[in-house]
Amino acid sequence: MIESSEEKLKEIFLNLKTGTKALKSGMELLESGIKKLEEKILEITKEVVKVEIKVEKIEREKEPEEIESLEKIHKRPLKEITFELSNKTLESLYEKIHKEKPTLYTIPKGIEKRGSVKIRKEETTCTLCNLGPCEIIENREDLKGICGIDVSAVSAKDFARLIAEGAATNLEHARKIAEIFRGAVTKEIPFQIKDKKKLKLFAYSLGIDLNLPEEKILEETVKKIFQIFSQQEGELISIHRAPQNLIEKWRKYKVIPRGIEKEILELFYKTSTIVDLYYKNILLSAVRCSLSDGWGSSLIATDLQDILFGTPQPVRSFINIGENVIFKDMVNVIVHGQDFIMADLLREASFNSEIIELTKEIGAKGINLVGLCDTGNELLMRRGIPVLGTFIHQEAVIATGAIEAIVIDGECVVPNIVQIANQFHTTIITTNPQSLIEGAIYVEFNKNYPLESAKEILKIALSKYKERKNSEIYIPEDSIEVISGFSLEALMYIMGGRFRAGLEILKENLVNGKILGIAVITGCDYFGTKENIEVELTKELIANNILVLTTGCSAIKLGMAGLLTEEATKLAGEGLREVIEGIGCPPVLHMGSLVDNSRVLQTLIELINTGDLGKDISDLPVVVCIPQWINKKALSVGMYFSASGVQVIFGADFPFIESKKTTNFLFNEMENYFGGTFKIASKASDFVNMVIDRIWQKRKEHGIDKPKPRIFYDMAMRRALDEKIYIPIIHRLGI
Repeated sequence: MIESSEEKLKEIFLNLKTGTKALKSGMELLESGIKKLEEKILEITKEVVKVEIKVEKIEREKEPEEIESLEKIHKRPLKEITFELSNKTLESLYEKIHKEKPTLYTIPKGIEKRGSVKIRKEETTCTLCNLGPCEIIENREDLKGICGIDVSAVSAKDFARLIAEGAATNLEHARKIAEIFRGAVTKEIPFQIKDKKKLKLFAYSLGIDLNLPEEKILEETVKKIFQIFSQQEGELISIHRAPQNLIEKWRKYKVIPRGIEKEILELFYKTSTIVDLYYKNILLSAVRCSLSDGWGSSLIATDLQDILFGTPQPVRSFINIGENVIFKDMVNVIVHGQDFIMADLLREASFNSEIIELTKEIGAKGINLVGLCDTGNELLMRRGIPVLGTFIHQEAVIATGAIEAIVIDGECVVPNIVQIANQFHTTIITTNPQSLIEGAIYVEFNKNYPLESAKEILKIALSKYKERKNSEIYIPEDSIEVISGFSLEALMYIMGGRFRAGLEILKENLVNGKILGIAVITGCDYFGTKENIEVELTKELIANNILVLTTGCSAIKLGMAGLLTEEATKLAGEGLREVIEGIGCPPVLHMGSLVDNSRVLQTLIELINTGDLGKDISDLPVVVCIPQWINKKALSVGMYFSASGVQVIFGADFPFIESKKTTNFLFNEMENYFGGTFKIASKASDFVNMVIDRIWQKRKEHGIDKPKPRIFYDMAMRRALDEKIYIPIIHRLGI
């Protein structure tokens, strides 16, 4: 027993001794290896590392020769602003206000008092620092800024800052919707996801695995959205929806947005006191900022609203201040601005049992919700709720004497609206703490209990119904029927059905020439124009077989002219008429609010993907027209369309630019960079000629300017065609 124990101990000792030797040997090898590694590292660090540092002198550029666009801007020495109203309803309501309230200030009275506005032909004023302001004249060394700044830098900064401000409004709009979406996902806010197909498409575009459970897809989508807002480097993932050719152009000129907030903040910094002084660098930053809007903020806002509230489908409704829009025996509540969320909550609250009971108690037949401006566009597109009008109708509608409340959210609201409302029984209510107005009532939008906020607003409106003076009520008879709701998804369904949804019909008829091209008419609406440019322009375009897509206040204006119905088909050219009658659409398609120009971009991408029309947006026979603008986001829209390869034609109200260099970049060089550019037209006929010329130019470049001979296909040719058919992503994903 003892002997066996000793043997075991001996065996253990020998094993330990052997193990110690092995460990010692291993340590020696390890030390040797470490020493060799150290020597190698020392050798590498001794080598001279060659890093290529880019050094480039920015040469002073020669002034361009006379530029046609600059001459058009400068042919405005005196801009006559007169009280011209092409809308008879609007005219009659202002006559009523001025007759009954002769001392009351209104916008038309303000225009008459101001008379003409002198636009100085030669001078640009720099207000960048406290040494000035300095008046600067191009090519005059003695009339530079005190610091030596020239007109190219000042004009570039002025224009770029307009772009930054416009992009910032759409960023804030998108952020608010994203916060509501996050609250819905976390169940903190009582909203439901209405369009799960759109959610999957959106998530897929963000690189999210669709095989994940729905809850995880929602969580990842929220995370990605807020990363896009705040990211500081790299490329926005949403920008990769664009055609590859266009992405490569953006990369070449370093204008792909790195993050939405970053681009806006950086542009504000670069345009501040004596920072960036090279006009071209400033303008390229403005391009990058605008792309963060069109391919970032606006795209996110539109898609999230579709996911939360449902993607628009064609719907019939009414436009204009009149019967079928305003009702004498109902409580009329207007929603004005850009925020669809509160508008939809008010619609939901109007069906609440408590509100219905209160409505009966005051003797009203119900609550009538109507829209104004872009909130009106959203209500019209998504719910078929009538729209009263555009920016210029907000004072006049109060004069009907039948409006209990106007609920505003900040954008495009004139301060004078409160003074007008005070002369009637109307109350102004705001729900946006970022945008308060003296004399209005602020009602908190409680995110956790949003319906309660909406009910509180309706209770205020109900209390005002009793103050009506029925003898003063005047509701015109001029309501006009419209068809709205043409989202990209709706167009694909109309043209291809459920199982073959796509834009094949549109593509085929663009190629064969029945549809000559596409014009996008967007922008704002204001007083003082002697010609109803949008309406006359649109009539001429559809007569020339050009399909019109429209957004913003321009869309409302075209609706008031009766152009958003099938009846307008009789104004269309033979080719366009044949196509739209076949699919049952108006010749003018309402695609949403100003922020929904992202829908137009996505439609152009789908058209490119369908085939036979090129590989880039700049290949398409498409033109964008912005005849009028008030809100600076319309300038951002123009910039991102131009930088995406589309010619953009502005009206004579394009921002005043003195510098030839700045003008040359915007009106000529941008086309060399991205395929799109700016133009200026002063009247409808000029717009029409420019649009048609550009469309024919693109058709010739792509070889579709002449009729193609008819080909009779055999089975082999048909099979070859089937192999080439583009399958939209919605079908490829099986959504």
